[in-house]
Amino acid sequence: MVIKVEVFSSPGCGKCGHAKEVLRKLADELGGRQINWREVNILEELDYAVALGVLSTPSIVINDELVFSSLPSAKKLRNELVARLEQESE
Repeated sequence: MVIKVEVFSSPGCGKCGHAKEVLRKLADELGGRQINWREVNILEELDYAVALGVLSTPSIVINDELVFSSLPSAKKLRNELVARLEQESE
């Protein structure tokens, strides 16, 4: 019952830093053990990013599915994570 979240970012991207901070806070709030997240440098893993459909940063992939191709609001991201956690627990 763990969801995998990946934040695709690029060096020097200000919005990417904000996305990582929001995700870090939400993961702690919702239960860090339930959300396994990592930062993906799009320049270092370009083939992987393209395979998932990531064309811009920041993008957020949940369980290998591109869910946000731009920075979502904290509320939208929280709602999506809560919904995914509820699906996993069923």
